Amino acid sequence: MPDKRGRVEPDQPRLCSGSRSGQGPAPCAGATAPSPALCPAPARPPAAAMSAPLGLLLLLGLPGLLGGRPRYEPTWGSLDARPLPAWFDEAKFGVFIHWGVFSVPSFGSEWFWWYWQKEKREPYVKFMEANYPPGFSYEDFGPLFTSEFFDPNQWADILKASGAKYVVLTSKHHEGFTLWGSKYSWNWNAVDVGPKRDLVAELATSVRNRTDLRFGLYHSLFEWFNPLFCEDATNVFKTRKFPTSKSLPELYEIVTKYQPEIVWSDGDGNAPDTYWNSTGFLAWLYNDSPVRDTVVTNDRWGLGSMCKHGGFYTCSDRYNPGHLLPHKWENCMTIDRWSWGYRRNAKLDDYFTIEELVKQLVETVSCGGNLLMNIGPTHDGRIALIFEERLRQMGAWLKVNGEAIYGTKPWRAQNDTVTPDVWYTFRPTEGKVNAIFLNWPISGALELGEPQAKLGETQVKLVGYKEPLKWIALGEKGMVIALPQLTLKQLPCQWGWTLQLTDVK
Repeated sequence: MPDKRGRVEPDQPRLCSGSRSGQGPAPCAGATAPSPALCPAPARPPAAAMSAPLGLLLLLGLPGLLGGRPRYEPTWGSLDARPLPAWFDEAKFGVFIHWGVFSVPSFGSEWFWWYWQKEKREPYVKFMEANYPPGFSYEDFGPLFTSEFFDPNQWADILKASGAKYVVLTSKHHEGFTLWGSKYSWNWNAVDVGPKRDLVAELATSVRNRTDLRFGLYHSLFEWFNPLFCEDATNVFKTRKFPTSKSLPELYEIVTKYQPEIVWSDGDGNAPDTYWNSTGFLAWLYNDSPVRDTVVTNDRWGLGSMCKHGGFYTCSDRYNPGHLLPHKWENCMTIDRWSWGYRRNAKLDDYFTIEELVKQLVETVSCGGNLLMNIGPTHDGRIALIFEERLRQMGAWLKVNGEAIYGTKPWRAQNDTVTPDVWYTFRPTEGKVNAIFLNWPISGALELGEPQAKLGETQVKLVGYKEPLKWIALGEKGMVIALPQLTLKQLPCQWGWTLQLTDVK
C-alpha cells in the first residue's frame, strides 16, 4: 500500500533513495536483479507527458477559455486553487481494493517483495524456503495470479450493497505489475501474464453498468526494483528516465482509457514532485483530460506534498485526527488491521468488527473527512467472505442512517462534551443536526451536552422510529432525551443510532 513514510507503523524503509547530502550509497543494494519483465525499454511518453510551449498550451485550451473554463497552470499555487468537485465531499464513503501479484503469496503484507528480497525479514525468508523451490523469484508469482473466479458483476453488486459511493482499485502497486495491458509495462501486466484479462476495464464496466459508484484508480508513482527508477535514485533524481518512460505515460494511459474520477497517487520513492512532473500532469488532468470537470486527486505527488498539495489530503495511512480540519481529507484504512493486501495467515481478531468500522465512519464524517475502507481480494479473484460481510453490514447500517452521513456538513461541535461516542453531523438545507450515538444507554435516557434546545420548538426523532421523542432542557445548554423502550428486534438498526434534532443551536 501507500509509501511507508506515511504509515503509522514504525518500520519504514527508505526506498532506493539517493542521499539528500549527495553522499548517497548505491540505492537498491541487496536487491535481486530485476527480470526483463521489470525492465521495459524506454518508451517515448505521450506528448502530454512532456513540456509544451506556452503558446501551444494556450491554443489547446482556447475552447475552454472561450467557454469560460478556468485554466490551471502547472504550479501548486494554481492547482491548489481548483475547487474540489462537490460530489466527493457529498459521497463520504468509498471502498479501496488492493489487488495484485502480492495477492499470490498472500503472506504478511502487500510489501512482500520488499520485505523478502530487500530487507530479508526472517518470516518472509522462511516462508519462501518452506514453500517454494530454490531460485523461485517474485516474477514467478506472476503466472499464478490467475483470477479465475473474478466476476466483476459480483464485485459491483457487493460494492453497491456496501453503501459506498466510490471505489478505488490499485491499477499498479509498487511491484510495477499493471492490472491492465499497459504499453509501458511489457510482459508484467494482467493481459500478458496471469489472468490474461484487462481487470481494470472489466471492473470499470461492471461498476458503471450496475451501480452509481464513481470509479477511481490508485497508481504508484515508483516501483521498488525497476532499474530505471533505481538509476535515477542513484543520480539523486537529477535524471528522469523512469517518470518520462514509465510512470507518467502510464498515468496518461489510464486516464484516457478508463476515465477514472479519482486518481489516487502514491509512492513518491523519496523523490520530489519536480522529478515526477506532478504539476504538469495535474494541469493536463484539470484542463484537458476527459475527466477534467469531475476528477478528484489526493496529496501524494512527491516528497513533501502530502497533507500540503493536491485535491483532498490523506496526510498518512489510517489518518483520523478526531477534530475538524480546514481542508477536505480522507481516512484511508483497512478492514485487516495489518495489511492492505489479502493475507492467508490472518486471524479473526486481525479484522475490525463492524462496530469499530461504523465508529470510524462516524468519527471521520463528523470531522469533515471521507472514509476509504480497504479490502484485499484473493489471487483467484474472490472477495473473502469476511470482507463481503463487513461491506454488507456497513451497507445495512447506511440504509437506515445514510441521511446522517451522505451530503452532510460538520456541525459547530464534532462530538459531545458530556456523553462519549456521540458524534454530530449537520444538514444545512434542512436545518437538522444529527447526533449519532454508538452506545444505547442502559438507563433509557441519553444526555447531550452540546445542543441548545428551545422549548416548544425543538423536535427530536430517532431515525427509523416513527414517534417523536420526549426531552427536557438542561439550562441554556444540553438536554436529556428519553429513548423508546424497544427490544433488540425492534431497534431500527444495530451498531449505532441517529437522533435528528430540529430547531437547535
